[in-house]
Amino acid sequence: MSSSSEQNIPFPATGDLMKGKRGLIMGVANKNSIAWYIAQQLHAMGAELAFTYVNAAMERRVRPLAESLGAKIIIECDVASDASMDATFAAVEKEWGTMDFLVHAIAFTDKTALEGSFIENTSRQIFKDTMDISAFSFVDAANRSAKLMPNGGSMITLTYLGSERTIPNYNVMGVAKAALEASTRYIARDLGPANIRVNAISAGPVKTLAAAGISSGRHMFSFNRKAAPLNDTDPRGVAGAALYLLSDLGTSCTGETHHVDGGFHMVGMPDESALAE
Repeated sequence: MSSSSEQNIPFPATGDLMKGKRGLIMGVANKNSIAWYIAQQLHAMGAELAFTYVNAAMERRVRPLAESLGAKIIIECDVASDASMDATFAAVEKEWGTMDFLVHAIAFTDKTALEGSFIENTSRQIFKDTMDISAFSFVDAANRSAKLMPNGGSMITLTYLGSERTIPNYNVMGVAKAALEASTRYIARDLGPANIRVNAISAGPVKTLAAAGISSGRHMFSFNRKAAPLNDTDPRGVAGAALYLLSDLGTSCTGETHHVDGGFHMVGMPDESALAE
């Protein structure tokens, strides 16, 4: 069986489904980022995009990508700083007035916490910082974005199965993702009356900068490839799911955690071949 990454899946799909819609992309790190795949798909469907980057070093990676899609708003944003978030959303409001969607793809923890024992390698400060950047940042960004969505809109965040099940070395990030998913449901409840839909996409392992920080990453990719019915997770499939949730196609869908992981999440016991390295 060929993996999904080897199949001929057209990407990006083109059209005008998102024509006239404007949205903020938070979390592109480089050309391999899931957020970048999502941005390309949205742009190909007619959306106008704005991008954030966390610091000058990241700007060198993000700016050329954003400019290639014609972005006019490319701004530094530290989600752990109220002043920085104030400046970011003030810039969006000044340029656009309103916006239609938000893509949140931000997560961070100290690398030392992504190996070995969860309880031994998670200090109080690491726990607080991880939750702040990886979970609260979506709460904050959603609150600010909603104020710029008078006519309704849609928001998504990115999560992973480590929120539901223990994954070796994922540790405190799994706890933060669980908080992120719970936050998604509460945000969806709060913003539903304003016709703003809020969902999470639980993507399978994709070779991104974030995945490289997990010490057992190679084992994770190998096991998922063997155990998932569709083998690998194709980031183009994640981008397609994002398009659905952010566009009018996703009407009436909110508060969901949508798995795009080749079916890995529903496997109770993999075939014996998946257990043999």
